[in-house]
Amino acid sequence: MGVRGLQGFVGSACPHTRTAVNFKELAELHRNQHPGCAPTVVVDAMCCLRYWYTPESWVCGGQWREYFAALRDFVKAFTTVGIKLVFFFDGMVEQGKRAVWVRRRLKNNQEIARIFHYIKSHREQPGRNMFFLPSGLAIFTRFALKTLGQETLCSLQEADYEVASYGLQHNCLGILGEDTDYLIYDTCPYFSISELCLDSLDTVMLCREKLCESLELSLADLPLLACLLGNDTVPEGLFESFRFQCLSSYTSARKNSDKRGNVILAVADHISKVLRLHQGEKKLEEMLPLGQNKALFYKGVASYLLPGQTSPWIFQKPIGITTLGKQIVSVSTDPEFKPESLVCTHPESKEETPVCTHPETEQEDPMNVEPEMKQQVTMVSDTEILKVARAQHVQAESYLVYGVMTSGEIECSNTLEDALDQALPSQAFVYRPMRQRVYSLLLGAGGGGASGGPVVREWFVHSGNPLRHPDLVRPLPMNVPGGHTLPGGPARFYRSGPVPPRKITWAAYGLTGCWPGWCVSRHSSACARKEPLQSTDMMLEHVEPRAVQLDSLLVRDLSMLVLVNSACGFPWSSSDFMPWNVFDGKLFHEKYLQSDRGYTAEVLVEQDRSRLTRFHDLKSIVCKACVREDRHIVSRQHWRPHHSGRWERQGSGSHRTNSGHSRSGRRQHWRDQGPGSRQCEPGWWRRHSPSSGHPDEKGKQQPISLSP
Repeated sequence: MGVRGLQGFVGSACPHTRTAVNFKELAELHRNQHPGCAPTVVVDAMCCLRYWYTPESWVCGGQWREYFAALRDFVKAFTTVGIKLVFFFDGMVEQGKRAVWVRRRLKNNQEIARIFHYIKSHREQPGRNMFFLPSGLAIFTRFALKTLGQETLCSLQEADYEVASYGLQHNCLGILGEDTDYLIYDTCPYFSISELCLDSLDTVMLCREKLCESLELSLADLPLLACLLGNDTVPEGLFESFRFQCLSSYTSARKNSDKRGNVILAVADHISKVLRLHQGEKKLEEMLPLGQNKALFYKGVASYLLPGQTSPWIFQKPIGITTLGKQIVSVSTDPEFKPESLVCTHPESKEETPVCTHPETEQEDPMNVEPEMKQQVTMVSDTEILKVARAQHVQAESYLVYGVMTSGEIECSNTLEDALDQALPSQAFVYRPMRQRVYSLLLGAGGGGASGGPVVREWFVHSGNPLRHPDLVRPLPMNVPGGHTLPGGPARFYRSGPVPPRKITWAAYGLTGCWPGWCVSRHSSACARKEPLQSTDMMLEHVEPRAVQLDSLLVRDLSMLVLVNSACGFPWSSSDFMPWNVFDGKLFHEKYLQSDRGYTAEVLVEQDRSRLTRFHDLKSIVCKACVREDRHIVSRQHWRPHHSGRWERQGSGSHRTNSGHSRSGRRQHWRDQGPGSRQCEPGWWRRHSPSSGHPDEKGKQQPISLSP
């Protein structure tokens, strides 16, 4: 995130830009200068997740009650001194930054592989130096903060732009985060979350004015500097030769700066002494080797301009380009420059994604960013539906729904999944049938069979997926109990018309009813509640890698329930599936280990009759789902892992291999289903899922162990 190399440069070569401050004192000063205006801190929540997650256990799916308590303490520390907090979360990945998103996800895959290697080698959780955020942390943090009564917003574009805009327009006390882009935006002061001491509210303010002083630049020059150094819009390699030339001619290299630091100094020197000399006489593209990347570069510079701001380096009024439901500013000094087509076409397919173009409904933008009428390209044409979905998205009340309705594109980041464990499928495949039915609810299933209807582009991280392009996934028609097809029309339950709550609940039930019961762990009793201190003091005998993946799978299941609830118009209270109310990672892991040692269900639920009843009810639901899906359940067997990745029953010659087989006998494992341009047809996941079992020598399907 941010400008390449700037974080280290500020820390080593420009320490005077870092000033120790105290939020309580700043709040008092702000109140004196702005009577009647509550001091407000805008929080870039995505930058703060690592700071907020303080529980010791993280590899077992998360200590959610402890995490919720940590968030409560954070909020209380600020509200006690009269500071209002406004939290922003990333809501969309801009098309121009998809490559950056992909690069980070692939890097995360490498980190996850190292984590599982450590667990298998040491049978314990790695140290904090290998810390990885528990799955679903960003999603559920939104709801946790709303539960705590905080103003929580989800962005319609890059979150840092909306954070900077909000801070400027609302005269905020400052921005709290960890992103050097906040040194580039001309907005309110920027404070470091990593330097924050919550007890005293001391932190560090990074001053952009002092940075400009050190670099002999003006505030208006910083966007140009950021793009020449490389950021999330302009790739670092684009101006590598230019930076080398600047460094070669730079004669004032500082001894206390490393090579990257001297590059920053050299580029800043070139801006102040060379580019500024010809400013106004020549266009920027005449002074820089922009070539074919001219439009991209100007877009990068313009991306730092907040509403009402201009740049001396741009001489032509920005050209507004609207696409996929959000404003993207592209700036060019070339009058012949033409924006790209707004119809999205898959790179390896000639099929165009169906979209609807219409003027967006007039409404007040929650962030007051570009409130004028815009041309919007969406998957759904009903402006009333879009208005409701947009409001719920911005207020962080829904999950993924607005992205499906507008761009027809969604993404899911990394999950703690073992790429070498071929027995468990990725959550990307486990919950795809559920997502497909949500797409049907929101977009309609189409009447043309497998080849007709809308297509949703899924960027889901899973083993073997290089993320070069998205999976093309079609909706699946959904039936409610009783054999009736769900009432037609895209986004049916977002209409304000009379839809009986009972029918909404049945629709939600139909969606969750397609949930693949086979993926439920046979250790279901692990969801029993305990107080935070009890699980904190619990010492695990060891950490089991397969249980780690199941931990994450169950948390992802809760996030899918949030999606279903959002798509159906919120028939259920979201608190019913918030992880701090229903899941404890360390407790789940302990129950998994106990079950593997052969403990009875009564012992696993600690002789609690109500828990035992719930356990057997859940087991009954899973068994019925498996019968409905023609999946056989066998009695509990002890399995032990082999280095080959196979799981073999003790005392038996038969084994379950790591290469799943479809019922037709084709040997094609779920992990071999590349993300490519393949369009996912109805039944695809079921046919190629390892849950389908595999035929034995006589052609009969082998049973799958599901329950204790």
